[in-house]
Amino acid sequence: MTDTAQQALIDQVKAALASGTPLNLRGHGSKHFYGEAPRGEPLDLGALSGISSYEPSELVVTVRAGTPLAELEAVLAEKNQCLAFEPPQFGGRGTVGGMVSAGLAGPARASVGSVRDFVLGATLLNGRAEVLSFGGQVMKNVAGYDVSRLLAGSMGFLGVILEVSLKVLPRPAATATLRFDMAEGQALVQLNEWAGKPLPLNASAWWDGALVLRLAGAEAAVAAAQRALGGELIEASLAAQFWNGLRHQQDEFFIGAERAVEGGAALWRLSLPQTAPPLALVGEQLIEWGGAQRWLTTALPGAQVREAALRAGGHATLFRAKDKSGGVFTPLAPSLMRIHKNLKTAFDPAGIFNPGRLYAPL
Repeated sequence: MTDTAQQALIDQVKAALASGTPLNLRGHGSKHFYGEAPRGEPLDLGALSGISSYEPSELVVTVRAGTPLAELEAVLAEKNQCLAFEPPQFGGRGTVGGMVSAGLAGPARASVGSVRDFVLGATLLNGRAEVLSFGGQVMKNVAGYDVSRLLAGSMGFLGVILEVSLKVLPRPAATATLRFDMAEGQALVQLNEWAGKPLPLNASAWWDGALVLRLAGAEAAVAAAQRALGGELIEASLAAQFWNGLRHQQDEFFIGAERAVEGGAALWRLSLPQTAPPLALVGEQLIEWGGAQRWLTTALPGAQVREAALRAGGHATLFRAKDKSGGVFTPLAPSLMRIHKNLKTAFDPAGIFNPGRLYAPL
């Protein structure tokens, strides 16, 4: 059954199709800075809000795309459950649809999985003004292609996410945060060594000569790991403040990065193998995910940053910058671009949704 808010979106898409007007999908605008410059008439998803169903015993919640993340997480917290991948809320304004479209996860991503891993199903408004449903509300389904997970990180170029079903998890019984004084190279070696052991490692962050670890799990496992690892135990409230600041990109590093961007530098997000050694790049780095995600604030040319990431076996995304003329996302190989174009044609043949937001040809 179509409600008023959904019908209004369908009518806007039909009108855009008739007039050939591109549409800029927008929740609360918290990720307006991310990706290529938004183009088109705003398609406001804010009215598409609310939790459709929540089954705590089944660890599944179905929620509408315009729902604020803060609102959803408050409901989950009442049942001692959470979005384990810790999506950033960007000042409390992030929405569920934006979370899926951007595909961004927080400190625990390396240990628990990405946004895509927690998407069970989705309802999509495509470029023909048709409402399509994919997946379901169970961990396993065999309903064809897993389109619902394909939406994660798609930046809205396939269509309007109307509703999504997500797997949720119980909050860990115990956590502990440890601090170690270490140089970058030593920290990367140590993180890889620890990753090969049966330790309840949940998150890590290295910045400015300090490595911080978060342990999470059963009380006995966390206590045993704490004794084995040593380090300085950080008081619980201070630890929570640190990890929340890192998750929502409001801690000291990201505040400094935003100031640097205003001054003409750029904030890069490098995705690398965890075993990659330190990169010899001028700038300030924050390293997460056991070495797999490396934030870099620098004034270096984009080509130099991308080349360094490629040599290390990864890729680089221009996360924040005033000048995006060199492109935000790493260029795709012709075969991959062909797949993206075919998907765009299948879901949005007139090309009205978020044109060029992911890649210029899409």
